[in-house]
Amino acid sequence: MPLKIVRNDITKMNTEIIVNTANDHPTVGTGCDFAIYQAAGREELLAYRSEHIGYVPEGEVFITPAFHLPAKHIIHAVSPYYEDGMHGEEEKLRACYRKSLQLAHEVHAESIAFPLISTGGFGYPKEEGLRIAVDEVNTFLLSHDMLIYLVVFDQKTSKLGTRLYPDLESYIDQKYVEEKRQEEYFGSYDAGNFVSSTDSDTTAAFSDYSQRRRREEPEQEFCTVNAVSFKEAEDEFLDFESLHESKLQERMLHLSDTFSQYLLFLIQSKNMENAEVYKRAIVDKKIFSKIKNNVNYHPQKITALCLCIGAKLNLDESRDLLARAGYALSPCDKTDVIFSYFIENKIYDMIELDIQLEEHGLPCIIS
Repeated sequence: MPLKIVRNDITKMNTEIIVNTANDHPTVGTGCDFAIYQAAGREELLAYRSEHIGYVPEGEVFITPAFHLPAKHIIHAVSPYYEDGMHGEEEKLRACYRKSLQLAHEVHAESIAFPLISTGGFGYPKEEGLRIAVDEVNTFLLSHDMLIYLVVFDQKTSKLGTRLYPDLESYIDQKYVEEKRQEEYFGSYDAGNFVSSTDSDTTAAFSDYSQRRRREEPEQEFCTVNAVSFKEAEDEFLDFESLHESKLQERMLHLSDTFSQYLLFLIQSKNMENAEVYKRAIVDKKIFSKIKNNVNYHPQKITALCLCIGAKLNLDESRDLLARAGYALSPCDKTDVIFSYFIENKIYDMIELDIQLEEHGLPCIIS
């Protein structure tokens, strides 16, 4: 997996590069900066910074040896102090991540560990800092291969802050609890037959209610007068044909596609690259290769769900794709409901989705 969020001491990370939240002048600050200097060798690192680097403005980065750390290099990102968000703080913070990743790429690093830059003593709001970190990392990973860790230290931050989508809880309550309540009070349908979860009195009550509704509401007519003229109808048909006929015919050609075939068709139809999809989905390249090269390969359901996010599918496309692997989106499964919410609202971000899984007590996908 190219991105992992872990709770650890960044000085203990066994990656080729670790990133430090540095000051603009050759001085040792607090928090992450202090810990890295202490672990690397305070006097050696400070002397190197003073002699070879000097002053560096906010938003810029520089690289030094790692000295006594297990890493090969330290990239120092001169982090912005947060005032009110109106003084270019976001642009500088994004530059810290972007330029650090580019510098790591230039020295051919295969792994790097970041702290949550600027969110400690520099005062940047943690939730917004996390959004920026994930955004910049995801952008980088669309065109590069690198194992990237986002290292958080305290327990509160390891849960990744407050909910990013406050309305998600009500969405779960509405679809998950309502479904459970319906099963409890009215039973469920099995193969088209009503199955009571309580007793025969409940079934009788439900039957009486249905009959009463039929008496109160008139039957819908099977035939209605068509008020549209033949010319208008013909125009509508021609409009449909010009807009949709070719797409519909193309879709019809894929009626018997397997999961693998249909996924590749959807990716191609959206003008995406395979790498773009599996990286966004945070699906291992080897797993995707199995799907691509074996038309009858059936991935695990969670992998299939992640690929729906990676390919930016809408809800109908997602249901269709899942069905080809023998899966369905259940309205009374919390994991399915969360994926459905993200897909319905076009939130194609696996990191933020993973946060919601964790906050609702479900197994995480990324870490």
